[in-house]
Amino acid sequence: MKHDLPPPSSAAADAKSSRRGFLGVAAAGLAGVLLAPGVRLIEIAQAATPAGALSPGASNKVRWGMLIDSSKCASGCTDCVSACNTENGLSGGTLSTDSQWIRKIEIKELRTGKTQSLPMMCQHCAEPPCVDVCPTGASFKRADGIVLVDKHTCIGCRYCVMACPYKARSFVHEPLSNQKPDVPRGMGTVEGCTLCVHKVDRGEQPACSSACSAAGHGAMLFGDLNDPNSEISKRVASYPSRQIREDLNLDTGVRYSGI
Repeated sequence: MKHDLPPPSSAAADAKSSRRGFLGVAAAGLAGVLLAPGVRLIEIAQAATPAGALSPGASNKVRWGMLIDSSKCASGCTDCVSACNTENGLSGGTLSTDSQWIRKIEIKELRTGKTQSLPMMCQHCAEPPCVDVCPTGASFKRADGIVLVDKHTCIGCRYCVMACPYKARSFVHEPLSNQKPDVPRGMGTVEGCTLCVHKVDRGEQPACSSACSAAGHGAMLFGDLNDPNSEISKRVASYPSRQIREDLNLDTGVRYSGI
């Protein structure tokens, strides 16, 4: 026996249409994540915000960077390293299991035998290899050029550690205690120099450059590379400076003069 069913109500039809719309949007969002692992969900959400609306503390009008004068960086001086360790709650150890966000290295000119000392940290590349290889989007670059790691989505695969040509990333092997409130860390995740983003967002200098200035060395200059009137931009425009591994075309935010 055939039974005629009543047509669906307008409310039911609207609900069904809404569910289809939601599923379609969700599928599109997930497809974006799967096809572009360097894109985070938060960035997808921000893309839908009104033009000009930016997340607090990050603007694409700014490109934070550092200029390091190797002629003023003395061999054996570790003021910047100590300041970084203190500010970010690092142990300061030099074992392979210790996190080192900044370290001093010695370079040598083979032709002349001249040696120089300089600090090495995350170079905050405009084209960061760590972001390219991250399968979850945990490694990401802010609008202002600072490269960071999202601890909530880092799975500890360490692809970024292998991809970084500057050996600037560390893996947290042990449980952590007495952490700094502004510097979230976690066992089983990767970390590296953040340019003291928590200080930068408050209008302050990174700990390393502050310590270098306070000690009277003047070897580290932090500022906005996009602002032609900033001191760092004037220095870069007036004096020769180089990027470490220029051949990789990563457009690093950290530049060196005197090498």
